[in-house]
This record gives sequence, structure tokens and C-alpha cells, in this order.
Amino acid sequence: MSDQNTKDKRPSPEALLEAASRETRGHLKVFLGAAPGVGKTYEMLLSAAARKREGIDVIIGVVETHGRAETEALLKGFEIVPRRRTDYKGRAVEEMDLDAVLARAPQLVLVDELAHTNAPGSRHPKRYMDVDDLLAAGIDVYTTVNIQHLESLNDVVAQITRIRVRETVPDAFIDRADEIEVIDLTPGDLIQRLKEGKVYVPKTAERALNHYFSPGNLTALRELALRRTAQRVDQQLLTHMQAHAISGPWAAGDRVLVVVNEHPKAAALVRYARRLAERLRTPWVALYVETPRALRLTEAERDRVADALRLAEKLGGEAVTIPGSGLAQEIIGYAETNNFSHLVIGKSQRSRLHELLFGSVTYDIVRGAGHIAVHVIAGAERDALPGKTVATRDAATGIELQPYLVSIGLIAVALAFGLMLAQYLDVDNVALVFLTAVLVSAVAYGLLPALFTSVVSVLTFNFFFIHPLHTFTISDPENVVALFFFFVVALIASNLTANVRSQAMVARRRAKTTEDLYLFSRKLAGIATLDDLLWATASQVASMLKVRVVLFLPDDGAITLRAAWPPEDVAEEADLAAAKWSWENNRPAGRGADTLPGAQRLFLPMRTGRGAVAVIGIDSDKAGAILTPDQRRLLDALTDQAALAIERVNLAEDVDRAKRAAEKDQLRSALLTSISHDLRTPLASILGAASSLGTLSGLEEADKAGLLSTIQEEAERLNRFIANLLDMTRLESGAVVPNMSLHDISEVVGTALRRADKILSSHRIETKIAADLPMVNLDAVLFEQVLFNLLDNAAKYAPPNSAIRIQAWRDGNMVRLQILDEGEGIPADDLNRIFDKFYRARKSDSQRAGTGLGLAICRGFVEAMDGSIDVANRSDRPGAVFTIAIPVPEDAGKLDTVA
Repeated sequence: MSDQNTKDKRPSPEALLEAASRETRGHLKVFLGAAPGVGKTYEMLLSAAARKREGIDVIIGVVETHGRAETEALLKGFEIVPRRRTDYKGRAVEEMDLDAVLARAPQLVLVDELAHTNAPGSRHPKRYMDVDDLLAAGIDVYTTVNIQHLESLNDVVAQITRIRVRETVPDAFIDRADEIEVIDLTPGDLIQRLKEGKVYVPKTAERALNHYFSPGNLTALRELALRRTAQRVDQQLLTHMQAHAISGPWAAGDRVLVVVNEHPKAAALVRYARRLAERLRTPWVALYVETPRALRLTEAERDRVADALRLAEKLGGEAVTIPGSGLAQEIIGYAETNNFSHLVIGKSQRSRLHELLFGSVTYDIVRGAGHIAVHVIAGAERDALPGKTVATRDAATGIELQPYLVSIGLIAVALAFGLMLAQYLDVDNVALVFLTAVLVSAVAYGLLPALFTSVVSVLTFNFFFIHPLHTFTISDPENVVALFFFFVVALIASNLTANVRSQAMVARRRAKTTEDLYLFSRKLAGIATLDDLLWATASQVASMLKVRVVLFLPDDGAITLRAAWPPEDVAEEADLAAAKWSWENNRPAGRGADTLPGAQRLFLPMRTGRGAVAVIGIDSDKAGAILTPDQRRLLDALTDQAALAIERVNLAEDVDRAKRAAEKDQLRSALLTSISHDLRTPLASILGAASSLGTLSGLEEADKAGLLSTIQEEAERLNRFIANLLDMTRLESGAVVPNMSLHDISEVVGTALRRADKILSSHRIETKIAADLPMVNLDAVLFEQVLFNLLDNAAKYAPPNSAIRIQAWRDGNMVRLQILDEGEGIPADDLNRIFDKFYRARKSDSQRAGTGLGLAICRGFVEAMDGSIDVANRSDRPGAVFTIAIPVPEDAGKLDTVA
């Protein structure tokens, strides 16, 4: 007991190693927000300013203010490391200069937007990897991130908001943070900030309020942020206690531990623990201590243990199995080490006399629990888990003769050695040779062969070495005592050795199963498509259980075969009926089950917390039941993992479908709005002019010419609108096949300018096209339409009498053409969406109307000609610049030489 107490008071090696690793790294503080706009960057800058006043060397690696004046004001007084500029698709992109920050070596650096994806060509693809380098260099880091960017919550956030976040940060990185500060803002306050324009520009804020920033979404995200932080704080407290050998529990937060065993009422304990944890709003764990006795449990008892642990996982708890010898000590030690404040155990079913003679685990736990609240539950038979509805094949039973025959051989070898040693040594020393045989038997074959070896060794030693020889009679009373104690020592040694062997066998078996399940879970985690997931599941189950596998999934009210192993396997009519029944009733069916036992296969529903997601069918060439109980438990574990993976893929597909449906509705609405406005406006002008010509007499020639000009201009405008709709239809149907040939860009530019002469009449046109441009491979008609749409767009958004410039030059193996205007430019939030269908940048009300299709058509036509198009704001003055890149043919140099 003293050794056990000393062991319990030692610090946890894992916790000490974690603490030691933190001493050589920088300090990481994460400002965690529930949604954009809660003030993470603002709070980070305030905290950094306080550290700066304390004399800490603080610099800014990267901070995004998003144009918020109050945030920009806090930047004053900080040293800001210039960002590194890189060219990405013809556009200058700025990223944090990691090398410059490392060379500067400050005490603290501020790095905003932890989940940001770096531009190609950066040292790391993700910003959190840059932060990891800074921490490894011993530099403290303050950073910000929103809860929706955590990898483990990606599916949950997508389900809540119907928006899947593409930029994520691994949870393991957040878990390494030394501090997490939640920047909390009530949904009402955040919505008010949006309305006041403190988060987004008014138009963007209006759209955000109608979608992502609804009160329900914000409340759910806020709860996620608070719960995730609470989990991290709880883990930090646990690590501190383990590192300093502090025995728990500390009442900083409730944690519930329920102990399960092979008793039929284990399910009642699990359900009680679930209700208790729900009332306390705290995590809970189901614990099973695997003692050497576990190897002597019947298959029904093993099933009850496995089912109780699976029930705990289904109800939201965590299932843990640990090896041990003394139940009470192991349970109390685990509870104290992991800071559990509530312990749920079952009431002893043994008689009072048995407890007095052999002790009571329940009594020992209550006595040794200290400050842990112990709940002793009687349970009820009606709460027990139902019996198995699938027949299982009995594991190999019966007595194996080989261990006993080998044990006899060991005794014979010991006898031979003993007879030789008896000529030189005392008889008492010869007994050690037989004791060695007992130990070897216990190590090799377990308890029963070791006991057999002990008995036979005692008889052999008596017959050959104790006088009178060659009889079982003992004449000397001292020899009786010696023989008795030899037998006791042999029994104790064989029992201890057999227990060690049993624990080793249990550990090896559990390690093998855990390794297989872990590798399977890793394989599932890397699969994104449902078909690949089903094939991986079928092959894994088939290889581990040596069976044939089929997988059925629901499809329009029926279930269809989606995967099989071997792949050529098919399902018969009886199998289809059994699979359908299993799916509809959420119960096993088919071979070995209570329902439809005549089927060739056994069908089992694959379930998650939300219900069945698939049906798996297995069969083999063996007669009778297909699986042993151990194999059935392994199949349950495999199908549980596969079911969760299937549900994950299905949820992702549901979110994508919902997103596509929302985009379709948005496009339909935009199309109706565009048609109602852009058809009505030119038609109204045409009808008005035509009506004036028909009803008003005595009009002067100039007035008539003006009305006719209006009719012509509006008809041309209407024609452009219809042409854009037709072009977009051709693009989406894949009917656009460019007629590629070599052309001089300057000629195509001239043709487009002549065609756009009327719409450009109020602007100055400047051209600067390099004289040495090579001919490029393009479709002249499509490229002219691209230029016309870009010129029309520039004319709409640039003020009258401003300049529209066209310039082109060769850039390596590309020819780049730019169209620059002198308008207000494009809002930053619109740059990434400017080429979307029916999308128009929000500008003043005086702009000319448009369909929102022209730029989308430009992108479609340019990409069809193997080129690219990009947009940015001008750096020298207000205005937008559209850049087209067309590849130079490989034989362009030869053509230029010939010309």
C-alpha cells in the first residue's frame, strides 16, 4: 500500500514532459471569437499596448484592420514589419514576412487571422505554420481566430450556418495555446455593430444580417466558443494537477465517472451517469478495469461489457478501458488523476458473509474516495441491455492436451537435472529445479497447466528425492513441512506468473485491436467521397474478419447495393429482402438472426446518434453462425466508425446541396430582377420615342433624328442584353468551342474600339500597345466580345471626360493586356465576386444599368481560350484595372523571324 501511495504522489511523466517542452518555446495567446466583428483584433492590440507599456519589445507581423477606424487608431506606436509582396495571377499579394520577423527577434509579435491561407510561394501554405516557427524560435505570439475555423467544428458550423468554411486550423494547434481569451459579444450587440457599419459596409452588412449573422446562428456559435474554451481550461487544470502530483478532485468543475463491469445492470449505471452529467452539464466517462479475471469471463459477460461501453459512446460519453489488478485502487487512482468529482458504481450483489470474508469493492471505493462524491446505484433488471439478437459462433472451448503434455515433459527434464544435482547438492536445492518447471509452465500456458505442474512436481519430488525413496510415504515430519511449503510456494509462484501472463495477453490483444481501429479511422479521415469510403469499409471488414461484405445505402425510398468485397459479389432476392427489413426496422436480419434466418448473409444496421445510415451484410463459407463474440464486438467497432464517416460525408453533401440551392435561388432572383429592369428600361425608351414620332406632328428634323437615335441606341442596348444571356447559356452548356488561330492583338483591339465607339463617346481613349508583341492563338470573335464587355463596363463606372487606357506588353511566355479606368474602383469585398453571374458591384445610383453577366462572360470566354483574367484596383489613382493574360505559342519566335 505504501508503494501504491508513493506512486500516486509522483508527478505524471507526460505532464512533466509537456511542461518542459513549453519552457523552450514561445508563449501563445489566442483571442477566440464566435463570429467576425466581435473585436478580436481590437482586444489583441489593447493587450499588446499594455505589454508594450511594461517594457516588452512588441512588433506587428500582420494585422488586418478591414478599414475600421477605431482599430487603425490602435496601430499607432507599434513597429510594423513591412509585408512581403508576391505576384499571384498577375496581382500583387501581401503576406507576413516570416523571415524578417525571425531576424528581428522581438519578445512578442502580433499575427492576425491565424487560419489565413498564404499565397503560393510562401514558406508555409498556412499562417498557423508560420506562427509555429515563431514559437519554436522562442518568440511569444498573440493571434486571433474565429470558432468556425477549428477543424473539429467545421461540420458543426456548416450545419448551423449552411456555410462551409474552407480555411481551418487543427485543434491540436489550439490545444497547445498557453492562454485562450474569449472575445464575447451578445448577438444583439454584434447585430447593432453591423447595422452601424462597424463590421462591414452597409450593403454587405445587410446581406450578412439576412444569412450568416442571424440571432440563432450567433447564439449557437457563441455557445460553441464558450464550450470549446471551457474544455481547454479544464485540460490545463488537469495537466497542472498531474505535473505537480496534486491528488484530485479540485472542485473547479464537475466531471462524472461511471464504472461498468460484466453485470447485467451495467446499462442502468451508464444511463444514470448520462442523466447526472446532463443535469450538471459536464463531460462524463465510462470506465472498465480489465483485470486478469477478464480472460475467464464468459462470452455473454464480455458482450455485456462491450455493449455497456458502446452505449456510453452513443449517449455522448467517452469509453475508457485500463488494465489493472486491484479494482478499488485502480478506479480511485484514475478518478483522482483525472479530476473526477462524481463516481457512479453499482451496488454489490454479494451476501454480507461473502463481503466479510473476501471484502467488498464497493465498500473499498466508498472508503477510499476522499472528496469524490460516490453514487451507489442499485439499478433494475428492466434497465439491462437486451440480449443479443444475432447468434454467434462459440469460441474454441474444451481442454487442450498440449500444455499438459509439455508440462509433463518439463517435469521430466527437471527430474533428470535433479537426479544429477542430487549427487552433489542437498535435496532442498533440487526443489528449485522443479519450481523452475512450474514457472516455465505458467509463463507459457497459464494458470491451470501451472497448477497441474505444481501438483505433479510435488508428487515427483516426493517419490524420487524424499526418503523412503520410490514411495509416496514420508517418514520424517520435517520433510512433510518442507514439502508442504514447497507446494505453497509453487502455487503462489504459478498464480503470480499466470496473472502476469494474462495481463500481457490482454494488453497485446487490446493493442492489436486499437492499432487496427486507429489505422482504419485514419484511412476514413482521409476519404472525401462516399464511394471511396464504402469501398474502404468493405475491404477493411473483409480483411479483418475474413468474411465477404456487401454494403447497402438508402436511395429514393429503397436500399441499393453500393459496395461489395470481393467487388464481383451480388445480392440474391432473399438477401435484398433481409437487408430491406434490417434497414426499415433498425434491427439485425438474415443468417443467424431471429428474422429471415434463411438468407445467405447476416445484415446489420450501421447506426449513429441520428439513426441508421447504411446496412452491412456479411457471410462466409463456414457452417452455422458467422462470427465469434469477439469478432462481433470488433465488427461493432468497425461499423460504428464507418457509420460516423458516412454521416460526415452525407452532412457535407447536404450542406453543399443547400448551398447550391441557395445559389440557384439567388441566381433566379437576380435573373428576374435583371430582366424586369434591363428589358423594361430600353423597351420603355423605345416605346416612348416611337409614340412621340407617331402622335406628335410638326416635329423638327433635329427632334425626329434625336428620337430615332434613341430608338436605335436602346435597341442596340437590348440586343446586347439578349446576346449576353445567349452567350452565358452557351458557356454553361459547354457549347462554346473557340475557333483558335494566330491573331495580332492590336488589330482585335482596334475592331473592339470601333464597335464600342458610341458607348465610349464621352471618354478619352488612350492606347499603349507594344510594337514587338508576338501573334497569339485566340478566337478573334470571342476576344473582341471580351474587350467590348470590358470597355462597356469601364464606360459605365468611369465619370464622363475621364480616360480609359488600353495597354499590352509581353511578360515572359504570356501577353498581358490591361484596361484601366478612372472610376471609384471596386470595393474590396467585391473583388472576389466581380466575375460571378448577375453580380454587380455596389456603386452610386447614377450608374448605367447592367445585367451582371458581362464580366462573367469575359471570364468564361478567356478561360475557354486557355487564358486568365483578373481584376484589381489601381495603385496610382482611383480606378479599376482588368488584366487579361494569353499564353504565347511555343513557335512564336519562329513566326516573328519569318515575318
